[in-house]
Amino acid sequence: MSPKLNQKDRKLFLGAGFVFILLVVTAFVLSSSDGGQAEYPSSYSSASGGAKAAYLLLSETGYKIQRWERPLSDLPLGPTKTFTVVLAEPEEAPTREERERLKTFISQGGHVIATGVFAGTLLPKSESVPDILSGMTWKKATSLSPSQITRAAPQIVLAPRAYWQASTAAYSLYGDGDHTLVVKYPFGRGEVLWWAAATPLTNAGLKEPGNLEFFLACLGDQKNEILWDEYIHGYRQTLAGSIVHSPVKWLLAQLVLLALAIVVTFSRRSGPTCVPKTEARLSPIEFVQTLGGLYERAGSPSVAVDICYRRFRYWLTRRLGVAANTPADDLASAVRNRWGLNGGGRNTAVFSNEKIITVLKNCEAASVDPFLKAPVALRLLQELDGCAAQWNLFQGIQKEKGE
Repeated sequence: MSPKLNQKDRKLFLGAGFVFILLVVTAFVLSSSDGGQAEYPSSYSSASGGAKAAYLLLSETGYKIQRWERPLSDLPLGPTKTFTVVLAEPEEAPTREERERLKTFISQGGHVIATGVFAGTLLPKSESVPDILSGMTWKKATSLSPSQITRAAPQIVLAPRAYWQASTAAYSLYGDGDHTLVVKYPFGRGEVLWWAAATPLTNAGLKEPGNLEFFLACLGDQKNEILWDEYIHGYRQTLAGSIVHSPVKWLLAQLVLLALAIVVTFSRRSGPTCVPKTEARLSPIEFVQTLGGLYERAGSPSVAVDICYRRFRYWLTRRLGVAANTPADDLASAVRNRWGLNGGGRNTAVFSNEKIITVLKNCEAASVDPFLKAPVALRLLQELDGCAAQWNLFQGIQKEKGE
């Protein structure tokens, strides 16, 4: 038989399920339509905005290229070898250490190709201005100055998300008539190339006229080793670092939320329960007074004597191990044999054997006397209580209950 959920559990379960479904739908909507591939220019992505085609093309045509999945602060230094670093659409601001290392790397002869809005934050000199609306459409950019790059590709196509201020000392290479979209400038013994967008090296943009020639001309000699920076796209050498910068973290968040909902729902019904404390309506003395008033209003002291006498006989016969209907004489004999001639035991004797017989017989007679007076009933009950105290009858009851 399946357990039934109460109304609170049902509401909690439905709420957790709704949140879980909402997270799944949100993750599905935010994911790309190309098989979950990233739309940023990563060399791992085969989406239209990815750059896997350019990376494979370079590696298969003889370029020395590798993915760089370490911070920019670990870039190699020294004039013994020339490196070209590709920073395609970085989305995170660099640390001061990374920026200083990149600056030293360029000044010692390194080459950098930086694209996008935030690429200027990594460069030693930056005059780029964001222009997000222009990046919504692809535009043709024509050459502005003669150079080896513009000679290889007089015209390129890109979706500019920024532009370079023309008043700077950088060498303008391409523009759309209104803004400068590609520039280069020397820094120390190295060189910096800035693009307004990474369109020419993406899977979709690489097929546009002039883009492939432009990209290869920017890379220069095949002897230069190319470092394609994937650290800026969230790819880390450690598994934890990669998970934090990937959609996997949202899946883990959904699973944690579902687990918490299950634990909370189960613990509410299976945890320890505490019985609420209920206060007694009457204290013991008030109970005795109420019971005494009841007998007084009823005018039947014999009933009180009968109840107390039956209780006394029950526990006395139980302690002595005799039958419940044993006559008073036999009870007195049993008391004498068990606790001594005069009823003495651990306590000093108070009642003699003859006195006990008299008390028992008087109680038997009073229990059926409808005209019994209250003072006589009170005296008999006091005598019974004295006998019980002498033989510790009710103390034995408490011990039995405690066991």
